[in-house]
Amino acid sequence: MSDISFSNATANSVIRPQYFQVTGFSTMPHAKYYFIFLCFVYAVTLLGNSFVTLIIYIDRRLHIPKYVAIFSLAVADLGESTALISNLFSIIVFQTQQIAYGACLANLFFVFFFNSVQSVMLTVLAYDRFVAICFPLRYHSILTNTSMGIIISAGWVFNFLFMLIGLIFITRLSFCKSTLIYSYFCDYGPIVTLACNDRLPTAIMTRLFIVFHLFLPMSVIGLSYACILLALFKITSWEERLKALKTCFSHLFLVSVFYGPLLVTFVAGLFTPFDLNIRIITTSLSYAIPAMLNPIVYSLNTVEIKDFARKMFRRRIPSIVVAFSK
Repeated sequence: MSDISFSNATANSVIRPQYFQVTGFSTMPHAKYYFIFLCFVYAVTLLGNSFVTLIIYIDRRLHIPKYVAIFSLAVADLGESTALISNLFSIIVFQTQQIAYGACLANLFFVFFFNSVQSVMLTVLAYDRFVAICFPLRYHSILTNTSMGIIISAGWVFNFLFMLIGLIFITRLSFCKSTLIYSYFCDYGPIVTLACNDRLPTAIMTRLFIVFHLFLPMSVIGLSYACILLALFKITSWEERLKALKTCFSHLFLVSVFYGPLLVTFVAGLFTPFDLNIRIITTSLSYAIPAMLNPIVYSLNTVEIKDFARKMFRRRIPSIVVAFSK
């Protein structure tokens, strides 16, 4: 009787390694130079998004639905890029590929959590353009600070719970063979492939993640812009059409930069195996570049933020001149 119970306990136990080894940069030639480039991207990301969040927080005129979403996007950009660069820093600077089991899961959680929030915020901003162009007279009654706050809060809470459930499923995986993660951070896919027990729940979560954070947002954004184009065709003046369309260019560019590389990597991976170094470069750029471009292309290109920046700059110049004259 005791032998049977021991056998069942052994079969049902979960084998967790003390460490994982993140080996993605070990085979990449000139990895340090690429790391320097990513550090530069992170510095621009940190400065740009911090500047945007500070301006929106200080200027009460920007406490409107559109900028609430932009503020949320900037916070997600900061969170995702920081989660990625912190792991790279320990790998390159401290020359260690080992990362503790708990730290690895935390790194995985925050990278994918903030990345999923970015996807939701881009979808919310597409909805903002849809309401502004298709229902201009009802914009302020449809999109209030309260309604936008509810939408954004729901997006954050949903993604947090979704990633938490995915993380719980990963803790039920056993790693009885290799602990080598062939990526540059604790990536979900490479970790799941290392498991030696039933991976069905995590495989389901992976497919749901792709649906909820890639195909569903792209479908909603595409539908929003289809409705916007129909609304623009009803406008008789070409100047008014172009004026309305110009408000969408920055968002469309960032949507293509965010979803394009992810979609290409996903579709290409279905038909042909990626070289490890190519996959790491494309994945790292698809995570790092959108977070850097968001404040430059979208946020800092808006009239309200540029006006506030000019006023603040004009106030600083006289004070600096006076300080030097003393």
